[in-house]
Amino acid sequence: MKLRAKFRGVLVFLLLGMTVQGSFAESSGDLAALDQETQALKKSVLELNRDLFVLEEELLYPSNTQVAVFVSMDVGEYFALDSVELSVDGKNVSNYLYTERELNALLRGGVHQLYIGNLKVGEHELVAVFTGKGTHERDYRRGASLVINKNIGSKYVELRISDKEQKMQPEFLVREWE
Repeated sequence: MKLRAKFRGVLVFLLLGMTVQGSFAESSGDLAALDQETQALKKSVLELNRDLFVLEEELLYPSNTQVAVFVSMDVGEYFALDSVELSVDGKNVSNYLYTERELNALLRGGVHQLYIGNLKVGEHELVAVFTGKGTHERDYRRGASLVINKNIGSKYVELRISDKEQKMQPEFLVREWE
């Protein structure tokens, strides 16, 4: 985050420098050359911004300790999702309140990245609490948990909400992606 703040400061400085340079260039009639320089500088700044973003991601979430948690839905007749709360080893790491548009995307097969973070090698307990409306517009709050064994390398976990036709109620599954 500090890298981005420094980068923005450098960017503002460069843009201010271009503005001052532009006022001198106008007087000399060299606008075309200045425009080319400006475009080249903008391209360099965009490339630098992309590189800084990739570096920041690698520093914050190294692939050997990374854990990512995703939410998916199937059907949704018996449960209308409002929010998901995720805890790892008893510590609340994510709360997410879904909009109607996001729910429609999930129902059409979309997947939402709820959490990305770092975990040490070893066993960890993930607990997800789903809040929403069940059948007959009743408030519904259900939890699901999974103990994962984190090894070196990335770990991906799916929180899946599906309808259980036989019992006419939702089913909440937490599983690791292989």
